[in-house]
Amino acid sequence: MIWLIRLYLLFMGITYFLIGIWAVLDPIIVASETSIPSFQEAVGLKVASEIGYSEIAGIYGGLNLGIGIMCLIGIFRESIGIFSIKFLTLLTGSIASGRLISSFLPGMPTFYNSFFIFEICAVIIGISFLTALNKSKSNY
Repeated sequence: MIWLIRLYLLFMGITYFLIGIWAVLDPIIVASETSIPSFQEAVGLKVASEIGYSEIAGIYGGLNLGIGIMCLIGIFRESIGIFSIKFLTLLTGSIASGRLISSFLPGMPTFYNSFFIFEICAVIIGISFLTALNKSKSNY
């Protein structure tokens, strides 16, 4: 079980860290016309003013970088690891809930997409780990 939790934290840490780097570097990626897809296009956003680049870098980039670093630290520090799992479970569950609720509004797209699947998987895995840790009360 311990190695599964650490593997999960490693996967989530790398995933969120790379998303953060991608979002922070997006203006450079767009300007350089590389083969790397734009973060804005991938998530369906469009910058309408200069502050938009800062918002993408701050909200998407900074937040994802922080989450990634937290998960990577959590591999080695039990208390941070457990907090990371709790935080990821709440975060991904909240995002999935927002997608589901908005899908009932007129003119909105369905909630079902690859991001939603990722979020639901993260919630299920997170709840499973937290339940197992709570039952065992052991260190990982």
